Amino acid sequence: MNIYFSGIGGVGIGALAELAASAGHKVFGSDSSKSLTTNRLEKQNFDIKIGEQNGDFLREIQETQTIDWFVYTAALPAGHPELVLARELGLKISKRDELLNHLIEEKNLKLIAVSGTHGKTTTTGMLIWVFKQLGIPASWSIGTTLNFGEAGFFDPKSEYFIYEADEFDRNFLHFSPFVSLITSIDYDHTDIYKTPEEYLEAFIEFSGQSEFTMSWKDQHGEIFKDIHNKVLLSEADPEITLPGEHNKRNAELVIETLDYIDSFNPGKFDADLHQKTIGALNSFPGIDRRFEQIANNIYSDYGHHPVEIKATLQMAREVAQNSGLNGVALVYQPHQNVRQVEVKDDYTDDIFENTDKIIWLPTYLSRENPDLEILSPDFLARKISGGKIKFADLNEDLAAKITSLKNEGYLVLAMSAGTLDGWLRDNFVQN
Repeated sequence: MNIYFSGIGGVGIGALAELAASAGHKVFGSDSSKSLTTNRLEKQNFDIKIGEQNGDFLREIQETQTIDWFVYTAALPAGHPELVLARELGLKISKRDELLNHLIEEKNLKLIAVSGTHGKTTTTGMLIWVFKQLGIPASWSIGTTLNFGEAGFFDPKSEYFIYEADEFDRNFLHFSPFVSLITSIDYDHTDIYKTPEEYLEAFIEFSGQSEFTMSWKDQHGEIFKDIHNKVLLSEADPEITLPGEHNKRNAELVIETLDYIDSFNPGKFDADLHQKTIGALNSFPGIDRRFEQIANNIYSDYGHHPVEIKATLQMAREVAQNSGLNGVALVYQPHQNVRQVEVKDDYTDDIFENTDKIIWLPTYLSRENPDLEILSPDFLARKISGGKIKFADLNEDLAAKITSLKNEGYLVLAMSAGTLDGWLRDNFVQN
């Protein structure tokens, strides 16, 4: 089958393209600009057009190859030239969920889906890592780059498919998992879910579509009380040595999932599968941009929600103490003004209790509502006391300050879903 991906540079679409190619399909795609994902795909000799998506490349491929399926990112507007042309050509058109379901059903795979507001990418990475370490064949799709495998991969020997099931655009409601892992639930994606109750109902529906659900009793006990076939965990195994309480909790979801799979396959796996799972988790190398060490004492993290900031700072404090460092310094770039309007009252001392110094940058602006006032850094940080905040921009002065903090023995943690990560790598990663 020949498949064309419009917006192939997105992490979700790019992973699906890799998966489709490894499953034996021919892949083409386009995007308006280069990204880490398109760079990775081009190194694998994917046929990709970067630049103006005016339909010429799509028409060229259709005339020479005949496209069987046109997949487009949810970010594509209804009047996008490629989408309009795909309709005119009479192509089969869908977002990524329909193709993914097709591949899962075509290969007769059991879906292990990871969802939640926070932690789903890392937890999906943990599952992939554990399956690889234990030698259990698996296929997968994850919304990031991995340092131990492709973002999307099909193994013809696999029985299971591991998937990061995103609640954005209600994507996860298109699937019926064999097992679902739900990491945490905090109201998010207000453009899709108009109320917190609507957001919770989507997770309840997702759990109801799953044959079995793994989650945490202290967060979700009441939410899932009427869902059958569930495990609601109370505590993490003390043998888990990963830094960060949230990592330990998410690792426990992985352990319970492997135990559940083991119960379906008596005698198929090693008798000490449980202990081997813990051992594999304790060696988990992490994934890109999730507390990723990019230079000595400098870490980059994608988190940009107050709940994520609090959890990651707790882990940073733990790592700093275990490494004999003097403390934790946070460099924070808020993401999207529309999001900051929603969380503007949530930046409190409690969120930042595990950092000694804060450098606050202007908000990274993307897909903004022009009717909303751009909230300033000093307004967003107004509830944080102690005089530990300084304000800065992405420039040489900031680079000098980070170098100074690193040399003074601080663990420097940069948190951003915007331009800070790339700037940090340009200035501190040795090529």
